[in-house]
Amino acid sequence: MATEPQRAPRWLGETRTAVLRRGLPGLKAAARRPVVRTGQMRRVQEPPAGLGGTETHPGARLEDGFAVLRVLRGEGPGGAQGYRLRGWCGDLTLTCAPGPTRLAAPGISLATLRRDDGEYPSEVLHGIRLWSSNQPELTHWLDRIRARHGDELRLVVWDDTGFDLPWELFWLPEDPARGLPGGPLGALTVVSRWTTVRDLSHGLPRETGGCRGRVLGYLHRDMADDGHVFAPYAHKLHGRMTPFLHDLDTHPDTTGLVYLGCHGGYGDTVPRLTLGDRTWAELNGEAMTVLLRDRSLVCLNACDSGRFVTNRAQGEEALRGFAELFLRKGAGGCLVTAGKVGDEEARTLVRELVREVAAHPHRSVPQTLRAFRARALAEFGSPARLPSLLDDTGRIDGTGQKRVLRLLYAFMFHYYGHPRTTLGLISAAGARHTEAGPGR
Repeated sequence: MATEPQRAPRWLGETRTAVLRRGLPGLKAAARRPVVRTGQMRRVQEPPAGLGGTETHPGARLEDGFAVLRVLRGEGPGGAQGYRLRGWCGDLTLTCAPGPTRLAAPGISLATLRRDDGEYPSEVLHGIRLWSSNQPELTHWLDRIRARHGDELRLVVWDDTGFDLPWELFWLPEDPARGLPGGPLGALTVVSRWTTVRDLSHGLPRETGGCRGRVLGYLHRDMADDGHVFAPYAHKLHGRMTPFLHDLDTHPDTTGLVYLGCHGGYGDTVPRLTLGDRTWAELNGEAMTVLLRDRSLVCLNACDSGRFVTNRAQGEEALRGFAELFLRKGAGGCLVTAGKVGDEEARTLVRELVREVAAHPHRSVPQTLRAFRARALAEFGSPARLPSLLDDTGRIDGTGQKRVLRLLYAFMFHYYGHPRTTLGLISAAGARHTEAGPGR
């Protein structure tokens, strides 16, 4: 949730004259990412396959059904900011150099949806469709791995560009020859994200098993309603950050979920990244021993909590953000938001998602996310014909734009971590029984 006052979307009530004067959005640049080690995703005994001379070496032989899409910055035509792709899934590989259609694209970032000068939801989605159609090599590779593995496919998108590219919304056309449905990638297959975690190790996320235990959380007073989600489970929720952080370092009970529902701040430098009343640097200075001890899942219900900043201002060529921070502290996975969650509808969706994840302890977190997105898509109806920007009176179709916005919100929640991570919370009744002791 953003720190600035919430205002109605700019596009409600705008006239044709205003739209034409402003012009339609173009496609440009956006954000990037950081890494840990491989467990189930293990390396082969062969020379590492570097990506364009970077320090990473993801020449990994993955277990059957796993795939990795590696996205790294690269210079495009005329020195423009762009990116290169490398994908591998068994013997099915992909290599794409930077080019005129692989450039930073701020016009398709979900972070633009709630700014006063942001883009119209339908235009963002149209832009994503265009961006997707400009990647035929990637589409072909994704269709091949989908055809080979079907619902067993587990795709990890390891994106270190910081360009806010909406991979879960990457649009795949129907492929009748292979029997493959079309639609947004994140509703068609299980997608996890990864980022280079800035410790001494470099690689893909290691499998840490399920996140099991109680809920430990911090709720800003504006987000107090989030606490109702955890009523069925053993939980300890704080209304102030200082005692929450103390418990995050010392709490004796096994913690399955660490939840923060608060305002988030984002800017173009690390000091402008905030959660609640703490800066990135202040949180980075906390030990957070519970995360490393219990490998807890972290959920950040805060605006822009999934975005990254290139930290050149502090002397390093590294992406920094809250997902990287909590993963480095030991989290077993991290659920974050790619943009603003300032209105009640978006916050309700976050609560629904967390409730679903908690209710399915034997289903992986990214599997639940896929089902969540697929349901939002089914409720929206066919995306083949999006609502027009203007109605027949020449005014913005506010109802249609809100429908598209709700669909985009469902794809705004991203998961960083191993594709098999699950969440099992202790029930409130079970916790009371345990605390009372058997026979008491």
